[in-house]
Amino acid sequence: MTTARGTTPSGEDTAATVWICPDDAVPPPLADTLALHWLDRDEWAAAERRRFEGDRRQYRLAHVLVRRALSLETGLSEAELDIARSALGRPCLRPPPGGFPCGAQRLDFNLSHTEGVSALAVTRHGRVGIDVERPSRIAGPGPDTVVAAFADEERQGLRALGEGRPRERAATRLWTLKEAYVKARGIGLGLPFDSFAFMLDDAGRVAGFRPPEDDVAARWRFLAFRAGPDAMAAVAVADDGRGGPAVLVHQGFPWRKEVGQRLRFG
Repeated sequence: MTTARGTTPSGEDTAATVWICPDDAVPPPLADTLALHWLDRDEWAAAERRRFEGDRRQYRLAHVLVRRALSLETGLSEAELDIARSALGRPCLRPPPGGFPCGAQRLDFNLSHTEGVSALAVTRHGRVGIDVERPSRIAGPGPDTVVAAFADEERQGLRALGEGRPRERAATRLWTLKEAYVKARGIGLGLPFDSFAFMLDDAGRVAGFRPPEDDVAARWRFLAFRAGPDAMAAVAVADDGRGGPAVLVHQGFPWRKEVGQRLRFG
C-alpha cells in the first residue's frame, strides 16, 4: 500500500520515520550506479577512505539510502540535497530558500550501520538519533568490557540477569539506546556513557531514563526494537511537542512511499 499523493512517509501522527535496509536489498552494481549519480564529492571521498571494498560498498549504500529517503521526505531530487556537517561532524540537511517543496521548514536525520544492515531515522519535529547493532558485536569483545562503560544502575540490572543470551540482548539494547541518545545530542564522544542511564522493563522496553546533568528527561522519548533476525535498533527523539506517539518503521530500501509499521514509544 502506498501513501496518498502529497503526503509524507512520516505522516503527522509519528515522531520519526525509520528505514531498516539490509545490504542485499539493493544489488551492488545498482547501488554503485545510484551512488555515482547521487552522492557528492565529499561522500565519494569518505567512501574511498575505507580500506576494504566491502566497507566502501556499505558506505555508498548507506548514503544512497539517506539521499533516497530524504528525497521522499522533502520533494527534492537525491542529487539536489545539500548535506553538510556540523563542527563535530554530525550530518545535517540544509533547506533551500523558502523551505522544502513538501512543506517542511527543516528536517533532522541520523544514520547508523553495522554488519550487513543500515538504519536511518528522519524527523520533522526536533532532533533524532539512531543506532543499530548485532548482539554478536557486543559479545565479541566480551559483555563485561561493554558493561564496564555503563552507569551503576544499569550494571546492577544486568548482573541480576546472570550470564547468557538474556544478558547479552539487554546489554545490546542498552548500548543502542545510549548511542542513539548521544547521536541525537550531536556532541560526539564528549558524553561518558556512565553519566546517564536507562531502565528496562521485563519486556526490554524503556521504563525510565536518568539524563546527564546538563539535560532533562521530559523532552526525550525512546524506542528499542528488533531490526531483523539478528540485529537490534534504538531511536531517541527530542521533539518540539508536535510529534506523534509512535515511530514509523520501514523494512528495505525506500523505492517509493509506503505505509510502515507503527511502533509506540515505551
